[in-house]
Amino acid sequence: MSFTTVHVPYLIEVVAFLLGVVIIVPVFKKLSLSPILGFLAAGATIGPYSLGIIKDSEGVQHFAELGVIFLLFSIGLELSFSRLKAYAKYIFGLGSAQVVVCSIAIAAVAYLWGNGPQAAIIIGLCLSLSSTAMVIQLLGERGELASKHGRSSFSVLLLQDLAVVPILILVSVFGKDGQSSIVNDIFFAFANATIAIGLIVLLGRFGLRKFFQIAARTNCIDVFTAMTLLTILAISMITGIAGLSMALGAFLAGLLLAETEFRHQIEGEIAPFKGLFLGLFFMSVGMNIDFSVAFDRGFWVVAAVIGLISMKATITFLCALCFGIRPADAIRTALILAEGGEFAFVVIGQATLSYQIIDADVGQFMILVAGLSMMLTPLLAVLGHALASRFKDDDAVDISAVDDEEIHDHIVIAGYGRVGRAVAEVLKNQAIPYVAIDSDADLVRDQRVGDSAIYVGDAARPEVLKLTGIERASALLITMNSAHDALRTLDVARQHWPDLTIIVRAHDNSHAETLLATGATQVVQETLEASLQLSNYVLRATGFSRDEANDCIDTIRNVDPAKTF
Repeated sequence: MSFTTVHVPYLIEVVAFLLGVVIIVPVFKKLSLSPILGFLAAGATIGPYSLGIIKDSEGVQHFAELGVIFLLFSIGLELSFSRLKAYAKYIFGLGSAQVVVCSIAIAAVAYLWGNGPQAAIIIGLCLSLSSTAMVIQLLGERGELASKHGRSSFSVLLLQDLAVVPILILVSVFGKDGQSSIVNDIFFAFANATIAIGLIVLLGRFGLRKFFQIAARTNCIDVFTAMTLLTILAISMITGIAGLSMALGAFLAGLLLAETEFRHQIEGEIAPFKGLFLGLFFMSVGMNIDFSVAFDRGFWVVAAVIGLISMKATITFLCALCFGIRPADAIRTALILAEGGEFAFVVIGQATLSYQIIDADVGQFMILVAGLSMMLTPLLAVLGHALASRFKDDDAVDISAVDDEEIHDHIVIAGYGRVGRAVAEVLKNQAIPYVAIDSDADLVRDQRVGDSAIYVGDAARPEVLKLTGIERASALLITMNSAHDALRTLDVARQHWPDLTIIVRAHDNSHAETLLATGATQVVQETLEASLQLSNYVLRATGFSRDEANDCIDTIRNVDPAKTF
């Protein structure tokens, strides 16, 4: 009997990847460890420096970069241009300061260690950048993207993505040994970037919605999925051709689609692709770690990893404090950004192999340091949370600590009892910013251990509501247990901000009618909603379809305006 072998490109790599996902990753989840560590361990196990099941790690890495592209597209979907504008202070302020100061400090150490000026500069710039994929994925897993440290971390990462262009230009200029003018290169790169971004925004504003409407009218999920993938990859390709990061292009595509009616459907379509490609990306990082170098130069590798993390964390912490971030959030931002990034693999590889700017031994050593530091990122996030809890004090929970300039398009929650916390959890999972206030100082102190967006304050006072940035808020949600306090807060908010959307929790029908008469936009009766949802499930159990049951319940709601959900 003879067997015919059919050659399928990357078939072995795909099978090895899937085996790693179904065997190693569940073990890490069982141990309550981040799945990212599982992917990294799987990659290190099957990579060329261990079992050698996968020998072409560079080819896998190029393919795996799609994971970062899908991740940044998802982040763009959760934001909007108006919300991104509110991040400008941290993107161009904190982000620039972190990259510049870290680059100078790391380059100085590399130079003192015997590297030439050009090599030291490249090493400093590369290692100053953090891992976008690692940090964003971790923040998403922990539900912290909308938190204070989540927003500041994301802002720094976005600036780091923008810094990719000048770093790549600098590598090529150093490699040409002064044969090209750096001013000309920067000018043409800036022109290409401006044209590419302008083209993307122009086409997105006037064309994307129409294209997706055409795809949606076919009522074929395959066409819609193909349209989603085409949009992500095409826009990423445009920024790649312009010399920008492809991930930045994907982020812009997400921003453009975030304001369309197709946002949630698109998010659901790309979720499987994002998860699998991100897993492959983390495995490719593990494949690039040569543990033989770690064993041969163990002491220096450990010292370099600890030194890099300590230096970046200290500098980022001080920069964050300078930009008005509280110590608890500053230390979490500093530690989660303290690792090296995936960009180091690309640039150090180019500087070593293509341009010989960095010695081969030094290049491999730096790649190993960056990779090992990335593997420690989940542990750094846990350490940051533990250290941040030491800064929780009475002063930190006062509403006056809110920074007006950064609050935009958020939800203000007045009352942080059981209902308020439930709503806050939904907002946190959807990366929607919010500020919660409650008059119970003990409750606030207890809840701030896991939520730094809650403050002590009397929501019925206009000066307290103003400190929450309510004039720039999307809505005010009043969930107080006291019917009198809820009515008083509603009255104050409606007098001072007549156009504000105000949603109020009502205790009974009489309370709901009073709230509507006072100016509530929407009123929700808690007990009524519970009974209506139970009725919905009962109707469906008796044979009603989902739509029929929903229509029936909506009819009951609309009988009385006071019962409006």
